[in-house]
Amino acid sequence: MKKAKKRVTIVGGSGYTGLELLRLLLLHPEVEVNRVTSRQYAGKPVHRIFPSLGKTDLIFEAPNLKEIVKDSDVVFTAVPHQKAMELIPGIINQSKCKVIDLSADFRFRAVKTYESWYKVSHEAPQLLEKAVYGLPELHLKAIQQAQIIGNPGCYPTSIILGIAPLLKAKLIKTDGIIADSKSGVSGAGRTLNVGSLFCETGEGFRAYKVGGGHRHIPEMEQELSLIAGKSIKLTFTPHLVPMSRGILSTIYAKPVKKLSFRDLEALYREFYQEAPFVRLCEEGEWPSTLQVRGSNFCQIGWSLDSRTGQLIVLSVIDNLIKGASGQAIQNMNLLFAWGQTLGLTQLPLYP
Repeated sequence: MKKAKKRVTIVGGSGYTGLELLRLLLLHPEVEVNRVTSRQYAGKPVHRIFPSLGKTDLIFEAPNLKEIVKDSDVVFTAVPHQKAMELIPGIINQSKCKVIDLSADFRFRAVKTYESWYKVSHEAPQLLEKAVYGLPELHLKAIQQAQIIGNPGCYPTSIILGIAPLLKAKLIKTDGIIADSKSGVSGAGRTLNVGSLFCETGEGFRAYKVGGGHRHIPEMEQELSLIAGKSIKLTFTPHLVPMSRGILSTIYAKPVKKLSFRDLEALYREFYQEAPFVRLCEEGEWPSTLQVRGSNFCQIGWSLDSRTGQLIVLSVIDNLIKGASGQAIQNMNLLFAWGQTLGLTQLPLYP
């Protein structure tokens, strides 16, 4: 008898992350996408809004909690911050359905941290202790047992993966860490935004949220502090570059002792030996966003500046895949005890 596929609902399927979820899940061998919601496009065929997906019988629906609960084994919530916490309690209270949230609503352990940075009251604080931060390379076992997963942000994914082995091994000083990241424009979402228009971004390169104002900072500090076993604060500056997708993060830290490239190579290889989506650069090579574009990989390289004693780590991801939808599917694979790479074996697009 053929085993039934897991039933999937995507809530918020018309943004860039929703589109990537659809693209990847329609080809996943163990799932069937039953429902995809969009208030904006309710009643319209999915393939008419996203012709790139080819012919599919799916039709965008308005969100209906009763129908979602009835027809789903796993729900992906790809909606703006605050909207997810309005919906997820109803799903959890009425079913054993798994929820993978791509907003920030369930990424934080402390409700005060969320409320301070997102400037709203959390409507489901009782569920935060049940939620698991969905970075598989750090929390694999907890993810496997979770009912709610807070899928990480794109910047935090690139930075945490880049520096986690060093903090775990206590090889760098925990003060003075600097992370400098560049992101493609799709990170701003698909809604109309003057700052994301072509004439505002094309042939330009600019920083934003300078001076510790980006809402991904507490997420990074939460996870890095857990790894280090002490409070970590870092300086983070994001930049917008005129490309559609990709993130390159450059992280600066001071080693506590003299290190060689081979020392670091051994450290990273051991730390990520069971992480199928982390790739490490050879000596003298550094990662490029084109090495991961369209894939769920994270490519990491490093260099030691002998003149200043600074350690420089470079990390690249596709912000829409490893930084969002692909990582969400990786988490789903763990929830159902499938291989992490199932449905995510696409090689990067180059050029």
